[in-house]
Amino acid sequence: MKNKILKNEQEYEKACMRAYEIIHSNESAIEPESSEGEELELLSLLIETYEREHYQVLPPTPVEAIRFRMEQLNLKQADIAPLFGGKTRISEVLNRKRPLTLKMISLLHNYLDIPLESLISEEKSYQLNDKKEAQILQNPVIRSLKTRKHTKLV
Repeated sequence: MKNKILKNEQEYEKACMRAYEIIHSNESAIEPESSEGEELELLSLLIETYEREHYQVLPPTPVEAIRFRMEQLNLKQADIAPLFGGKTRISEVLNRKRPLTLKMISLLHNYLDIPLESLISEEKSYQLNDKKEAQILQNPVIRSLKTRKHTKLV
């Protein structure tokens, strides 16, 4: 297979299959400097680039982040209930019937080392109406911050 930039799903599938073949071609480790090692490294870069461009990976919701961390640490709801204020409250949060409070977010971050960004990225987004946004963006400092943040995301 000639390795080149992956431009469609068919080429992506072929590259994945070839990488799989190389990995499972023999039982010993693949030497990085060997022809198979170099081909696998190139395929990995091509596959990663294609996936980054074509498969959007969304950040986890706060509940997903909490559940993931609980699984990583092999924790049960009862183990971390004090961080939520009790067994009932943790159940409500994990079933999306109650939002996280600032106190819960802080405790989860401090005790379970869950990144703050994962805990505050709610599914709903807060935005100003057009009139209020125009008013606040009249301030050049705020406008500069908003513009800079927007260009980082693009």
